[in-house]
Amino acid sequence: MAPVFGPYKARVDALLKQNEQLPRKQQYTSPKIFEIIRTEGYQGCESRIRQHVAEWNRTRKQEVFLPLEFEPGQDAQCDWGEAYVVLGGERKKVQIFTMRLCYSRRTFVTAFPTQKQESFLYGHVLAFNHFGGIPYRISYDNLATAVKMAFDRPKQRGRPPRQEQRAFQSFRSHYLFESHFCTVGLQGAHEKGQVEHGVGFVRRNYLVPLPEVASFEELNQLLKERCLADDERRVSRQPTTIGQAWQEERSALRPLPTFDYDCCEITTARLTPYSQATYETNRYSVPVKRARSAVTVKAYPFHVEILDGTTVLARHPRCYGREQDLFDPFHYLPLLEQRPGAFDHAKPLKKWRRDWPESYHLLLRKLREKWPEGRGIQEFVRVLMLHQDYPSEEVAQAVEQALDLGCIHLDGILHCLHQISTSPTSAPLDLSDRPDLDAVGNQPIDLSRYEQLLKQSW
Repeated sequence: MAPVFGPYKARVDALLKQNEQLPRKQQYTSPKIFEIIRTEGYQGCESRIRQHVAEWNRTRKQEVFLPLEFEPGQDAQCDWGEAYVVLGGERKKVQIFTMRLCYSRRTFVTAFPTQKQESFLYGHVLAFNHFGGIPYRISYDNLATAVKMAFDRPKQRGRPPRQEQRAFQSFRSHYLFESHFCTVGLQGAHEKGQVEHGVGFVRRNYLVPLPEVASFEELNQLLKERCLADDERRVSRQPTTIGQAWQEERSALRPLPTFDYDCCEITTARLTPYSQATYETNRYSVPVKRARSAVTVKAYPFHVEILDGTTVLARHPRCYGREQDLFDPFHYLPLLEQRPGAFDHAKPLKKWRRDWPESYHLLLRKLREKWPEGRGIQEFVRVLMLHQDYPSEEVAQAVEQALDLGCIHLDGILHCLHQISTSPTSAPLDLSDRPDLDAVGNQPIDLSRYEQLLKQSW
């Protein structure tokens, strides 16, 4: 007997029965049911509700799945997942893009900062290149980056009609594959169970323990290596390894197009007076000669390009923060040459300045002492401009040589730089086993012959 709970058992059963018509992630839970019946007069404890809900679930008929079989090259499944990694010394959540070929079960995994559409499309491009071809059909959940539910349109056969995103339609037209979206309200495991299981498999086997990486590039290289290692695995009840089955499936895939799809968001922007283009609240610098003109911004998953027509003016790492300034110091050097008085407070140079070798700071001090009133800074800015044409290591070496020689000016540094860049890089030939050749090229010059030639010309 349950004198406290008994009068409320039918009410709890009715709420649990409603769960069968509710979305999986918005069903009544034990705490929610306890909250509801407590407002209706229940005086018992929550643990009794949890016990009844557990008994109810055990007596329900377990969900049954239909076994599926796929032909080579015909089908793939795609999904997103979340995972944690130690990125740049901080624990961060990353978005895991996963695609799996249904026949061979070969899996591709890569990580992005977000699930934005450009990341979604670029994940496909990387997966197709990894597989060496394109499956004829790919199954998805009803991802907002691929499809939108058009509830304002008439339903067809009891389902809300779907409308693919325009960018996704364009992408599919480039790669010529069909899309299949899982039935609304049905758990994805019924129609794309392989990749649903695959996302969990990746978290448990590729990302445990938490990878410690410096960048997304390093993380994705690690994931790629683990995808390749997975080719040696043999799935239960399969006669061959994943890699062997993929070799059989590869020839059945659609061939790759001659060029990859350009996976980016494109918008226009007008440069600020500080020669910056704004995208998603962040400002990216552009060479000052383009100030106050309209430009095109192409946002890729990991970088941003700013263009004038088809000419790329600037390229920056993409920032996913808010209201940040991303500067390339070279964009502002021509302006600093004209306005040397602003040098000490120039924001675009401050981060770069902290990383300069000590020889640069010494050169700057000496140039200021030699040419005050701005000329010394102008000469130093011209030296910094050499980084646009020469490797940084060679410029730093030339600065050190010029300081040692006492030629602390642009021409002196250029002279040292030309000597460094034109000096032979190969080691001298070892002639220790041929002493008879040691003198070749080292014999003294006989100037008497030149004197004879000069006398004859007189």
